[in-house]
Amino acid sequence: MRAAFFTLGCKVNQYETEWMRELLQKNGFEIVEETDCPDVFIINSCTVTAESDRKTRQMVRKYRRLLPNAVIVLTGCMPQAFPEDAKRLDAADIVLGNASNNELLAAIQEYLLTNRRVVRLQQHTPESVGATIGTFYHRTKAFLKIEDGCDRFCSYCIIPYARGRVRSKPMEQIKQEVQALANAGYKEVVLIGINLSAYGKETGLTLADAVECAAGIPGIARVRLGSMEPDQFTDDVISRLAAVDKLCPQFHLSLQSGCDKTLKAMNRHYDTQFYRNLIEKLRTHFQNAAITTDVMVGFAGESDADFEQSRQFVKEIGFAKTHVFAYSRRKGTVADRMDGQVDAAVKRQRSHAMLQTAQNAQNAFLQTQLGGVYPVLFETRSKDGYIEGYTPNYTLIKVKMNQEIGGQILPVRLTSIEGDGCLGEIITG
Repeated sequence: MRAAFFTLGCKVNQYETEWMRELLQKNGFEIVEETDCPDVFIINSCTVTAESDRKTRQMVRKYRRLLPNAVIVLTGCMPQAFPEDAKRLDAADIVLGNASNNELLAAIQEYLLTNRRVVRLQQHTPESVGATIGTFYHRTKAFLKIEDGCDRFCSYCIIPYARGRVRSKPMEQIKQEVQALANAGYKEVVLIGINLSAYGKETGLTLADAVECAAGIPGIARVRLGSMEPDQFTDDVISRLAAVDKLCPQFHLSLQSGCDKTLKAMNRHYDTQFYRNLIEKLRTHFQNAAITTDVMVGFAGESDADFEQSRQFVKEIGFAKTHVFAYSRRKGTVADRMDGQVDAAVKRQRSHAMLQTAQNAQNAFLQTQLGGVYPVLFETRSKDGYIEGYTPNYTLIKVKMNQEIGGQILPVRLTSIEGDGCLGEIITG
């Protein structure tokens, strides 16, 4: 049989899609593209915002229409967080939550045997952090999920309900998985999780243990960290991370707001002074570090003065890149019931202003990279003929090159800014 996937959401979802892809391949399925008339089509959903749920519903209906004879499977975070809503999506033949992904094969077999709708939704258990993968579909670097779940309960966030509490992958399992990826030819592994910096919280370990383990595998040239929360970076963790030569000096530390009043309303577990101090420590310990972040505008109760305070903080920190997004009300969260919901037009105005501040900071950061020579892991060829790759601090690099060099790490001198990255010249000899 032929199976295809469509993935919404974060890198953890992409990892779990890869795991399901390998599961089906090992059991005789051919993995194809959505345009190749698959017999089974799996939609791995996201539920981080109301817009994510809308996209999920849209995708289920779209592919039911485009693939009338296929078995349509809905899985991921949306059914896990909102099981009743998912059950009502009758265009899906099979409904699983992300805690039931390991039952995908059995659910498909049951549906084919009975031709009756299959719904399997269960809660996460303390040991359910997921299995392992050995490759990553059409990629030159591999994501590796080492943690799942979140205990933070930020007032705007549904994810603890979709992902359960913090669970960490055992060190031996991480070691075996990184070794398999190295054997498959991957030079860079990206450690990811729902609350990555909480790795080891329940076992007495820390993120530094996982990084040291991954970096110790021969064949792996780079270890990169996915998105993290700032408040669990202790001085000891920072010092240990700084001692790992293979760790890329790029840290995506979610800020959400540069206003202490808003941070408190969000139930974030730090203030702006803590965040500022952390950035100073990272820039001291890691040469040419890139600090990237997420910033929310228009949170419930955010005044014009609160927004301006947040914008000024973003300006002062000077992020290499900032993902700006407007607050989206989420049923089931504390913030959805808060007074002072901000008008959509005001959110758009604030988004525009914050984006401009973020763009100025990004341009200033890219300017500091020009003239330097950095090792670039090349990945793909763009439509305009460039080969694209990334430096250790995750600066996007484009070079003109006819030869295919995907998967290679080569020295590049950066010559000019181009969009969100830099143009460069490969240093030969």
